[in-house]
Formats: sequence, C-alpha cells, structure tokens
Amino acid sequence: MQTDEIINKVANSGLLTLDLEEYYHPGERVVYDLKDNLFQGMILREKDFREFLKGHDWSSYQGKNVAIICSEDAIVPTWAYMLLALKLEPYAHSFVFGDLAELENKLFFDAIGRVDLEPYRNARVVVKGCSKHPVPVAAYVEITKLLKPLVQSLMFGEPCSTVPLYKRPKA
Repeated sequence: MQTDEIINKVANSGLLTLDLEEYYHPGERVVYDLKDNLFQGMILREKDFREFLKGHDWSSYQGKNVAIICSEDAIVPTWAYMLLALKLEPYAHSFVFGDLAELENKLFFDAIGRVDLEPYRNARVVVKGCSKHPVPVAAYVEITKLLKPLVQSLMFGEPCSTVPLYKRPKA
C-alpha cells in the first residue's frame, strides 16, 4: 500500500530562521535640514539659532526618527548639531547625524543589539532574504558578525532555497 503523505522537509530540517524584517521600526522617518537655519544660506549665526531653538515646537518630533543633515555647503559649527540633539532627545524615538540611509542603519543596529542570540547557539541558521520592508545591507552584515561565533552554520535566503555562507569547521 502506497501512501501519498506529504512530508515537509523544511519543517523537519532543524533550521532556525532569523527574519530581520521583524526588527523594522515602523515609526515615521523625517529629515531635519539645518540649511533652513542658515543666514543667507551660508553660515549659522549663534544668536539667531539659539532663538530659533527656544521658540521651535520640538514636540512635533514626538516618536519620530530624525536624520539631521545640512544640505548646503555651509559653515556649521559642531555645537549646532549637539544643540539639535539636545532638543530632539526628549521627543524623538531616534536621531542621527546623517541621511535617511544612516538613520535606517541605526534603527536596525539598535534593534539587532537587543536580539537574544542564545537560541542560535550551535544552530543551523537561515537569515531570511525577502521582506516587505527594506532591510539595509548593513543590518545583514551586522547580524552575520554577531552570529558567526555562535552558529553551526549560517545561510541566506529562504529555508527551501538557501545560499550557504558559513559552516563551523569540525574540531
């Protein structure tokens, strides 16, 4: 008697899947461009900037993720970025000096830093490749760095179709 039982080989493979998309922060991303604070588009005047900082509604950044840039080739002292950070800190979820790509990297790095990696110790791990939200390449590099010392093997893709990356040498 022949049975046509379907066996899910992927489920029985012992592979653990790590999906970086699960660490995507859904909060709004915004850019704060210091060019709007420049005098004649060229320099930042301290007195004017401090007045702006006092009067601006910083609560409008509540829960947002902020990339701080200056899109003009201008003279901006370092302390100006530091003052912006101090004003954003009570409200923003996260902020960086840099563009939206650097902000995305930071959001993922922060999330990956909180991952309990112990379940992946001595495991065969697949880092999932497809996602609805964009996952920066930097996040894949970071998780690779963190997993390599722990895992038995590391793969990329989907459990049914993986690209082998690393296999711990036999001792």
